[in-house]
Formats: sequence, structure tokens, C-alpha cells
Amino acid sequence: MNLAESNASRILVLAGGLVGAAGVALSAAAAHRGGAFTGTAASFLLMHAPVFLAVGLAGANRLLRMASLALLVGLVLFAGDLLARDFLESRLFPMSAPIGGTLLIAGWLAIAASALVRPRP
Repeated sequence: MNLAESNASRILVLAGGLVGAAGVALSAAAAHRGGAFTGTAASFLLMHAPVFLAVGLAGANRLLRMASLALLVGLVLFAGDLLARDFLESRLFPMSAPIGGTLLIAGWLAIAASALVRPRP
């Protein structure tokens, strides 16, 4: 594994840990404070955290790392918009949730496509 791959792996593991921690904290906030959007954001964070850990720890191929980046950006936009609605009573910016959701879908499709890429010898 070269330096760039090693750094990407470390960043993905870091993202997995932070996303997981945020998901747990937001789950608690939703339980105590309420807020349907907060609960949804927490669920999305918790369901995606293992993906970042798996890709980071596996030292995956470039397509898989790029897919993970799409997931991370999509997650920030989607969950960020939902949290802004509950905590700020406004949106992150127009179309942020749909853009984030589209990136999440694209990221999952890219993960699926990465299974079709042959590893280099």
C-alpha cells in the first residue's frame, strides 16, 4: 500500500469513527429531545459508519475509495440538511438533502460496481 492509499485508509477509518459517534449522540438527542429529522439523520449515520471502517481497514481499490467519498459527502449533505431543519428550523441550502441522497445512491452503486473491477496483479 502506497502513502496515498494509506492516508485514504486512515481518513476513512477516522470518518467511520466520527460518523458512528455522531450517530450515537444524535440517537440520544432524538430520544431525549425529539425531532423526527434528528432520528433519521442518526439512523443514516449509524448505518454508514461501518462502510467507512470496512473500506478503510481493507485497503480497498480506488473505485471503492471514491465510492466511499461519495457516500461521505452525500451523508454530510443529507444528514446536515435534516439536522438543520430540527436544530436551526431552516435548510442547509436548497436541494442539499436531494443532492446528498443522490450521492448516497451513487456511492452504493459505485460500491457494487467495484466488485466487477479486477484487481491488479
